[in-house]
Amino acid sequence: MASNSAEPRVRIGIVTFPGSLDDRDAARAVARAGAVPVRLWHDEGALRGVQAVWLPGGFSYGDYLRSGAIARFSHVMDSVADAARGGMPVIGVCNGFQVLCESGLLPGALTQNAHMRYRNRPAPLRVESTNTAWTSAYRQGAQIVIPAKHKDGRFQADASTLEMLEDQNRVVLRYLDNPNGSVHDIAGITNAEGNVVGMMPHPEHAIDQLTGPSTDGRGILASVLSHVHSGATA
Repeated sequence: MASNSAEPRVRIGIVTFPGSLDDRDAARAVARAGAVPVRLWHDEGALRGVQAVWLPGGFSYGDYLRSGAIARFSHVMDSVADAARGGMPVIGVCNGFQVLCESGLLPGALTQNAHMRYRNRPAPLRVESTNTAWTSAYRQGAQIVIPAKHKDGRFQADASTLEMLEDQNRVVLRYLDNPNGSVHDIAGITNAEGNVVGMMPHPEHAIDQLTGPSTDGRGILASVLSHVHSGATA
């Protein structure tokens, strides 16, 4: 899982908002992949020389108003948005996905699960697109298992946005047993450039067979490390 020791270690920023839960797990996953986790604080704009950014799961600012709605106004998100538009790889996991949608970096919205209950279980997924900075290490059509744990994970978008996502191959991951009622079984999407990805399941909880249902989450980090080492910008 570790990167080539002859290559400089990639610095991946992990943002902590008030209420973040999975920032430490994300940092651990980044370190296990051989990269350098760089902790970024919500109220500071400096990205500290990182080459990619991870917005973790949790309940940013208590998820008051609605999930991710306040985090989008945090100081660090101004810098993250600028970097993303410049081609820096950015991933939002669970609450991070909600922040990306609220920020306008990804289309659509995440609403309360159709069954109105919190759901926490391994989620079988199909990799629909490997044309992103975060999924290139997977095989197209591969079936993987990554834990999902959320109450506001139901992806929704209007008909024209869904048509655009499907036509442009921007659905990255699709549920095989849709746990929340997401339209088109969507578990993850990307922006047009492929450098920004949002996904509800948690790859940071699927890097060690001892503690996760699989090690399939390693592919997310292997992809972005390869992307950065290749010199690609988007």
